[in-house]
Amino acid sequence: MTDVQWFESERLVMRPQRIEDAEALFEAYRDAELMQWWSSAPHVSVEETRNYLLPMLEGGDWRGWAITLKGDDRAIGTIAAGKRRTGVVEIGYMLVRSAWGQGYAHEAVTRLLDLLFVEEGNRRVFADTDPDNVASNALLERLGFTREARLRGEWETHIGVRDSFIWGLLRDEWKAA
Repeated sequence: MTDVQWFESERLVMRPQRIEDAEALFEAYRDAELMQWWSSAPHVSVEETRNYLLPMLEGGDWRGWAITLKGDDRAIGTIAAGKRRTGVVEIGYMLVRSAWGQGYAHEAVTRLLDLLFVEEGNRRVFADTDPDNVASNALLERLGFTREARLRGEWETHIGVRDSFIWGLLRDEWKAA
């Protein structure tokens, strides 16, 4: 099982995901607008969300954290890091709609990048986004990521075949940011 450590930012705690988080995270996974940017259809039950979370909880190449507000253990989102090869990590993140527009994604991803680059010494972090996901693309750009590629017809999703932007950030670029 992959060791998933706790880490914090000014307002947030990123703790290992638990199966009990499915109830709170179902708010995000059932949201059709949010899930248009995900590779799977909106969930129809908390049980479906539980089953979706299980592989992350069992370990492997991906580590997953619940994003919570300090002083409140209820998950308001998730953030994850998947090792692709030595020194290269892919990240993903999602917040429930009620947490949008408050800077939580920026704060959580910033702290995750510190963990991945500064504490763990990875050389490259990348993210894969839908070209039409304006908020996520803007977040990555603000954080200093470079849009490296547009992969045409990359994902077959519940809303059809979608292109994908690949965003990359190198350790030296993060330290300079």
